[in-house]
Amino acid sequence: MTSFPAAVRPPRSAVDLDRLVARLRERQPRAVGRAISIVEAGGAAQAELVRRVFPATGRARTVGITGPPGAGKSTLVDRLAAAARARGETVGILCIDPTSPYSGGALLGDRIRMQGLATDPGVFIRSMATRGALGGLARSTRDAVDLLDAAGFDWVLVETVGVGQDEVDVVSSVDTVLVVAVPGLGDDIQALKAGILEIADVFVLNKADREGADRAYRDLASVLSLGDHDAESWLPPIVRTVASRDEGIGEVAAAIDRHRAWLGEGERLAERRRSQLRLRVETILKERMLAAAREEAGLESEVARGFVERADPYTLADQLFRGVVAAESGRETGR
Repeated sequence: MTSFPAAVRPPRSAVDLDRLVARLRERQPRAVGRAISIVEAGGAAQAELVRRVFPATGRARTVGITGPPGAGKSTLVDRLAAAARARGETVGILCIDPTSPYSGGALLGDRIRMQGLATDPGVFIRSMATRGALGGLARSTRDAVDLLDAAGFDWVLVETVGVGQDEVDVVSSVDTVLVVAVPGLGDDIQALKAGILEIADVFVLNKADREGADRAYRDLASVLSLGDHDAESWLPPIVRTVASRDEGIGEVAAAIDRHRAWLGEGERLAERRRSQLRLRVETILKERMLAAAREEAGLESEVARGFVERADPYTLADQLFRGVVAAESGRETGR
């Protein structure tokens, strides 16, 4: 079922929020869609909503799908979701799209790309706009993954904007990363080896019926051979697919299953999720500190003054930090 972003009406009370969370846990599409709209809008409602659902997270298989434009990522997502449905599993899909410079909304639109899944009650599809976020992921993507996880979807698939090496941000949201390549990339594969290729848990060589598929496979294998691997490490497999004809999709699903099983050995999955949590906390702290510097310590006026006085950036940052701490201490004293 496809969710259409709509104007956000924040919950008016704790009871309102409790009702929304209860309906989300029942996987009611309108509730899931509204919850995602709330986290996209940001603010206090976003934080409180995530607090409520977070204890119910950690069960879904979360998978990121990334790669260059034209690699067939949307078709692959569509076929993976269909394969999961054939196994009786439910799927939540987040399509991270470029932001319209005029409306701020997602430009591409999942409804165009995944028409076959749009009416399946076991599938939820939602576009999210990047809003200029680095790494190709919307700022609220991590929270949206939590919402779909808490809603009880067996799989959460995150398809990212195909803009190349900035896609490394996808690892902060998912357990398994698929990097999709196609024949004809040539030197691009070598150029990507220091960036997007290094985050792959599974390589998918899509459109493998094209001329140059064998060379592309060898190029990917060559990049893999440069990495440091031992008996304990995960060696990303390369899976050939022709997603438009459903070829190789079962092998991709099996590779995801194997990676999940490998993560489940020892503390690997816990360590990955611990790292994800740390990154999220750091991001929130940075955003809140910057907001406090603007609102409490007069960031703009201090920078303007410092520019006139030729103050260095470190001194200005120290002054702003002390201003934020002093403002927070004053609030604590007044409570």
